[in-house]
Amino acid sequence: MNARPASKIDAANIVGHFIDGADVADDNRPEPVTNPATGQVTRHVAMASQQTVESAIAAAAAAFPAWRDTPPAKRARVMFRFKQLLEEHADEIAAAITDEHGKVLDDAMGEFGRGVEVVDYACGIPELLKGEYSRNVGPGIDSWSDFQPLGVVAGITPFNFPAMVPMWMYPMAIACGNTFVLKPSEKDPSAPMIVARLFKEAGLPDGVFNLVNGDKEAVDTLLNDERVQAISFVGSTPVAEYIYSTGTRNGKRVQALGGAKNHAVIMPDADVDNAVSALMGAAYGSCGERCMAISVAVCVGEETADTVVTKLQQQIASLKVGTGTDNSNHMGPLVTQAHYEKVRGYVDLGVKEGATLVADGRNLSVPGHEGGFFLGPCLFDHVEAGMRIYQEEIFGPVLCVVRAESEEQAMQLIDDHEYGNGTCIFTRDGEAARYFADNIRVGMVGINVPLPVPVAYHSFGGWKRSLFGDLYAYGPDSVRFYTRRKTITQRWPAGGVREKAQFSFPGRQ
Repeated sequence: MNARPASKIDAANIVGHFIDGADVADDNRPEPVTNPATGQVTRHVAMASQQTVESAIAAAAAAFPAWRDTPPAKRARVMFRFKQLLEEHADEIAAAITDEHGKVLDDAMGEFGRGVEVVDYACGIPELLKGEYSRNVGPGIDSWSDFQPLGVVAGITPFNFPAMVPMWMYPMAIACGNTFVLKPSEKDPSAPMIVARLFKEAGLPDGVFNLVNGDKEAVDTLLNDERVQAISFVGSTPVAEYIYSTGTRNGKRVQALGGAKNHAVIMPDADVDNAVSALMGAAYGSCGERCMAISVAVCVGEETADTVVTKLQQQIASLKVGTGTDNSNHMGPLVTQAHYEKVRGYVDLGVKEGATLVADGRNLSVPGHEGGFFLGPCLFDHVEAGMRIYQEEIFGPVLCVVRAESEEQAMQLIDDHEYGNGTCIFTRDGEAARYFADNIRVGMVGINVPLPVPVAYHSFGGWKRSLFGDLYAYGPDSVRFYTRRKTITQRWPAGGVREKAQFSFPGRQ
């Protein structure tokens, strides 16, 4: 299952960068981009040099003064046009996601739609940027506050949502009056590039949105350049911690969303059929490559666990795995050969650790696509908290079943885990659900909902080591993250009246 390189790198088939409103051709350190369904190298992507990244930052810095002074209503009009163009090109963007990530087209379209929702929200920026005004806080003195943009801001995004996660960041950042440099994942670079060109077509001035493809060299350049005022990141916890510590040490505002080990608690009174159906989509949808994927099912009671495992086995047997271009499939391939080997290694490890491998997807082969990175759904039972397959984020189609004696024990498992991204509970008991929602130490909670990701107008993020920073993604928190509050206090003295020296706040006189 080795990725087959192209016999010759065609310069015309290298994904470069988008800087200052134009495509920038670049053959610097090209890395292969594979179609995960075939294992074939379809194109290459250039790894930006420090100089290239600095040119993108310079373009963003030059564009900032004019964009900052553009009225929010005019910025909103660009967003309206951008949204229209995105919808017109939805099929093209979804196809690019499927071609390079592997997820089923319907899933790719769903991802894209969630991103467009944030653009929807950004269209209301005139309302969101309104400040506060107080008249006569003292004799003839008025005070007000407003939200002013930071300047150049950057986003570093992962492979699992090449369209949606960048759209968590740049629409609101740009609508707030900032200019932006995006460093998307090098594993699936085409969709962000399509979107960048559409943004220009929507009327966005050159330099306001820039895209550089790259690796750690590009990331470190963004982290260390003093012109970059803030950085948003989504990815694994070790990298999130590095981004946060390095960025804040350099005086930047940083939000870094990290890893997850999302638990679903199934209570004895739950509608097990509905819970199992929900678990199938949450655990195996997008091949488990979601930050909100359910990777642990905590079954309360032995009878509950036995029933859940049996029903999961039955549904796994009918789960259809194949190419993402066929919407009749439930699950596509993993994104790269390296990621396939990593996830498969975790399955091997779980067997060694003593968990019961109930469903083994390691020997799956898709006819006609034997070179693809396909791993079938895997299900472990009798997983213990001390096992690495429980402790670590696998990011693949692997569901672990843990057995608990009570809701309290299930909650203790979740609270003891280093991650606190998302969780859910399946129950008919309102008291149990309320107790769970009130007391669990996790940032996102679903009640009979497996993937509790809020809509665009509700900010969201994890707790514990799933988020570094004080503000959440998109929604109202995005306005706070991408702006600084400025408070102005003003008085206009009466003409011809000389002011006396004042030694206390005038309101106290």
